[in-house]
Amino acid sequence: MPAESARLVLTEDAVRLGRVAKDRADAIDQCGELLLELGAVEPGYLTAMHEREASVPTFLGEGVAIPHGTDPSRVFVRRTGLAVIQFPDGVDWGGPTVHVAIGIAASGEEHLGILTALAGVLTDPDKAARLRTAATPADVVALLNPGPSDD
Repeated sequence: MPAESARLVLTEDAVRLGRVAKDRADAIDQCGELLLELGAVEPGYLTAMHEREASVPTFLGEGVAIPHGTDPSRVFVRRTGLAVIQFPDGVDWGGPTVHVAIGIAASGEEHLGILTALAGVLTDPDKAARLRTAATPADVVALLNPGPSDD
């Protein structure tokens, strides 16, 4: 598989810091609305994000969740995209607390590079803490964009 075809680049316009959500549904709505604003999805995708969460919770650990749609909802994906939203005070995710929600819209496998980078962040407690407390969108982009350097 050519590396370039699987690479998804996160940009600063897809990152929102210092947000507040009243609950998990609100946090998922914020991720979906940002994906919509970025032109990555059509409105039907937002409902599917809630359907996915109801069937398979998207909490990964280290204060991070990855809300995304169901397989059939890929018809609503215009282009692969990410929406990263930081909640400094945390959001109850049905038990665990989430500080960063990463909304994912993918019609194929392009998101795998970012998930690989995210796994690298979540298995390193220092990097996970940097993601939860990032002060600028550039900090988040530097942590999550897969590349030759993982620092």
